Order: sequence, then C-alpha cells, then structure tokens
Amino acid sequence: MADVTQKSSKPALLAGLLLFIVFETVAFYGLQYLTSGLGESNQYQAENTIVSNWVKTMVFFVAHLALVIVAMLILSNRLPRRYRGQVMGWFYLALVMSFVLIIPLFG
Repeated sequence: MADVTQKSSKPALLAGLLLFIVFETVAFYGLQYLTSGLGESNQYQAENTIVSNWVKTMVFFVAHLALVIVAMLILSNRLPRRYRGQVMGWFYLALVMSFVLIIPLFG
C-alpha cells in the first residue's frame, strides 16, 4: 500500500500559524520570567562583563530548545497523519526564532 502524503489545506496552515504564534509568545514570556534574575539590566557599565549576559542567553537557548523539542515530540504523536507534515516546518521556524527572540530579551 503506497503512502500518499496530502498537502495541508489553507485553513490547516492558518491554524498552525496561529498556534505557532501563541506557542512562541507564551514560551518567550515564560522564559523571560524564568531568566529575569540573570544578566545585567544596564549593559553599558564599566564593571560589566559578558559572562552574566552569556549565562542568561544560554539558559534561554537551552530552555527554548527543550520546549520546542518536547512540543514537536508531543505533536508528532498526537496529530492526525494529514497534519504531521507541518510539524517539521514549524520546528525549523522555531529554531530560527530562538535567535530572533534574543533581541527583545535584552531590549
């Protein structure tokens, strides 16, 4: 029996985009709260070093990566087969968003 993959419909892609935006927003604000005690608020001080901000960045990256991997594993097991084709695309976009979200984290 041949396994034929179907393309996701426009409403399914729109729902995936909406859920992706909600996931990234919740993840960002949750991780921002988690890492709020790390790093320097004023990065332009004479005694400031890169170490404390580096720790905040790495904690954010690792925690975001863990959230994304857990979400991908859960979704790939729970979604119906016709929607599973979207999961890897959103996963790769979430990896790129890890780097983009660093900008507002220190802003």
